[in-house]
Amino acid sequence: MGEINQPQLIKKGAEASLYLIDWHGRKAVIKKRLPKGYRLPALDEQIRTYRTIHEPQLMHEAKKAGVPTPTIFLVDVKNATIIMAFIEGVQIKKLLNDVSESSRQSLCEEIGELIGKLHKHGIIHGDLTPSNMIQSSEGKIFFVDFGLGEKTWELEARGVDLHLMKRALQSTHFKYADKCFGAVIKGYSNVFDCETVRAVLEKIKEIERRGRYIAERKSES
Repeated sequence: MGEINQPQLIKKGAEASLYLIDWHGRKAVIKKRLPKGYRLPALDEQIRTYRTIHEPQLMHEAKKAGVPTPTIFLVDVKNATIIMAFIEGVQIKKLLNDVSESSRQSLCEEIGELIGKLHKHGIIHGDLTPSNMIQSSEGKIFFVDFGLGEKTWELEARGVDLHLMKRALQSTHFKYADKCFGAVIKGYSNVFDCETVRAVLEKIKEIERRGRYIAERKSES
């Protein structure tokens, strides 16, 4: 696999663990998908193998769509491991709290345009939150963690992607979530025509109604 020195755990997620490493003199991230004991071994291996292969493919497709993603150095399918460049920068989740209102708006508009570019090329991120976006030291916004992503042009998938972004903003940046999401949609509108944007917004409302209905039924039972 190459030279890996002193891995440092930086994130332990449900889907995979991330480690900061020194790889041939460069800062890199190693993403390791560990076996899940609750899954049948054959199914578990199939899922981890598929995601290990599929994620770098999606990241490459995103680059072609004009959305910055970390450079992939190595894919080790047998060990369900990906080594990629470490992005020096700040998570958008943290950055939104530290900038002026005008900067926040323009940042969210740029994010919306990048999301639009993904969707325009049939790429669904799958975990679209400010935690999975990093502004590099050069000011470029990188999208990371495509492990739950997919290729599809379905309206439902686009709506779910943006609904997740909206929920994430409401959860972590509730004071200005509405303005931020409005700016995201403004940027998204720079990529798609009005009719498509309207359809996506209607789909988001439909998803929200479904969520409320399920919550109400749970409270009644």
